[in-house]
Amino acid sequence: MLNSLSQPGGRKRRKRVGRGASAGGGKTCGRGHKGQGSRSGAGAMRGFEGGQMPLQRRLPKVGFASRTARYTARIRTSEIAALGEKTVDLALLKKRGLARFDARAAKVFLSGQLAKPVKLTGIAATAGARKAIEEAGGSIEEATPAKESGS
Repeated sequence: MLNSLSQPGGRKRRKRVGRGASAGGGKTCGRGHKGQGSRSGAGAMRGFEGGQMPLQRRLPKVGFASRTARYTARIRTSEIAALGEKTVDLALLKKRGLARFDARAAKVFLSGQLAKPVKLTGIAATAGARKAIEEAGGSIEEATPAKESGS
């Protein structure tokens, strides 16, 4: 049976250090004299290169992740037309599954046609989308950002 197979020298026992000079691992226990490596809990931090400028600092910084874009839903004009509603707001977009549940804002961009007039409330629109909505007889009522109170 596989569980009863054994091979000579299959398991090497660990070396018990610090048990006297005659045991072969006494005194410094294979850690040498003084220095960082001799101390308990020793070890350089991850990415440490002995004082050389580490790789993550040698490489250039790349990219940018907008914190507002994460919570802003992007909606096509064709999706607005497919809703078949006269007024569209963020709550409706969330209800219909066009915006994520945690979306704080929405922006409509031009992609597709609008045949019927639609009123957007609290939703931003790009210049092209704004033109298409107004040409279809609709209107846009953007949300005004709340003013912060001074200290």
